[in-house]
Amino acid sequence: MHSRFALRSLLTVAATLALGCVGLAAPAHASAPTSVLDVPPRGANDWSCKPDPAHPQPVVLVNGTFKLMAENWATLSPKLKRAGYCVFAFNYGKLATASVPRSAAELGDFVEAVRAATGAAKVDLVGHSQGGMMPRYYVKFLDGADKVDDLIGIVPSNHGTANPLAKPLGDIACPACIDQMAGSELLTKLNEGTETPAGPDYTVVTTRHDEVVVPYTSALLKGPKEYVTNVVLQDSCPLDPFMHDQATKDPVVARWVLNALDREGPADAAFRPRCIG
Repeated sequence: MHSRFALRSLLTVAATLALGCVGLAAPAHASAPTSVLDVPPRGANDWSCKPDPAHPQPVVLVNGTFKLMAENWATLSPKLKRAGYCVFAFNYGKLATASVPRSAAELGDFVEAVRAATGAAKVDLVGHSQGGMMPRYYVKFLDGADKVDDLIGIVPSNHGTANPLAKPLGDIACPACIDQMAGSELLTKLNEGTETPAGPDYTVVTTRHDEVVVPYTSALLKGPKEYVTNVVLQDSCPLDPFMHDQATKDPVVARWVLNALDREGPADAAFRPRCIG
């Protein structure tokens, strides 16, 4: 792991403790953010938005650990809005440091708020890092399977990380970091049996340059190709330089996300996006 990321992560944890954050999710129908922490990314949280026939599911964006929605989705949220989707985002679990089961319950509450506001039977979930793995807990254990059409994970921690910083960060104030360690009790429970329960279509987009979820192959999911697609960015764009932290800002990642959202089933494994440069 790069030392810059390690330092940023440790400083973020310290800031979280100093702020005394108990939970950062904005009220579902708030007309304005209740604090600077609740400011959504551009394009998100128009609670009057109604899905159209071409974009029938609203998209819920799910942050990674230590992330706030405004930064995590600053690039992708407005792109999805311009593409015609109703887009929603929220903060959860003390900067997503709470345990995965607790955060998955918060996700379930937010999904219900989005479904109620939009009238949609299902949502599409697009998550970064923990935000790509944690929704699988909601799907598998919290009755989310019939409420999610697409689950798209961007560099998700599906099988955890062997990164040595996960344990010390977890010991400071990050149960989610412990949950995301390779071989953790949480991940053992999540991945035993089927990794991809029937209901949603699953798309994973990862990068060979991931320095946080290591090895990068930990992101990949097992399941029938009819509803599971694993994408490694460099297989189609060998020079793609994006690493873990900024993957949501990669234009190639955005093309894969839109490919998955715009079609029946997961992303088309044969899709060849326009590469950077």
